[in-house]
Amino acid sequence: MSRECEQMRPLLHADLDGELDAVSSASLAAHVAECPDCAREQADLARLQTQLRAELPYHSAPASLRRALTPRPSTQRWRLPATFVAGAMAASVALMLLPGAPPAGDDALIASHLRALQPGHLMDVASNDQHNVKPWFDGRLDYSPPVKDLSADGFVLDGGRLDYMDGRAVAALVYHRRLHVIDVYVWPQAQAPKAKEGEYNGYNVLRWTQDGFVFWAVSDLNVDELDLLRKGWLAS
Repeated sequence: MSRECEQMRPLLHADLDGELDAVSSASLAAHVAECPDCAREQADLARLQTQLRAELPYHSAPASLRRALTPRPSTQRWRLPATFVAGAMAASVALMLLPGAPPAGDDALIASHLRALQPGHLMDVASNDQHNVKPWFDGRLDYSPPVKDLSADGFVLDGGRLDYMDGRAVAALVYHRRLHVIDVYVWPQAQAPKAKEGEYNGYNVLRWTQDGFVFWAVSDLNVDELDLLRKGWLAS
């Protein structure tokens, strides 16, 4: 794949959804006209979009989910690979279209995770050093969240951010395992929201408590591997 194709491929999804500006749309059209591979990819995506709209039932997203997906200001820009951006877009659509949406409480966790995957929202502080991430929260929260290095267990710390759920600011720690992003939300135990563990439209939610805090891990990583993060956290 040429460098130009690498730059244009992520625009195909946005173009189908009518999200490109005129300049970007014209640039993509010119490239597709001369590139058989990208033209074929565009045609495949268009067929898939048509098929999904024709075959899948439509379920309106609850108001709480729509509010939670509204982008919030970020203090630090974070560039994501195109695979993460496309995944976040697809996951957002899946939650709105597919039956079995998570109940109140869980939807806030998953919506926050999806919103964070959008460009510029994943992290406010980017560092794989727990000694940089933990003090960043000082003065920004009314509690000091624990931060752990779990790289020995295959979970690399990427940083953290402030998030907002149940009307309050909370800590979100960001890890990754291969190409899977994992958000670990941390609350003081007395203030933790009500939510249930489970799998919702391809996203797994796990819970544990330690040292007066409640933790929720949310990711599209399979549940067995996500449980390794929980076990590693509790053992360290």
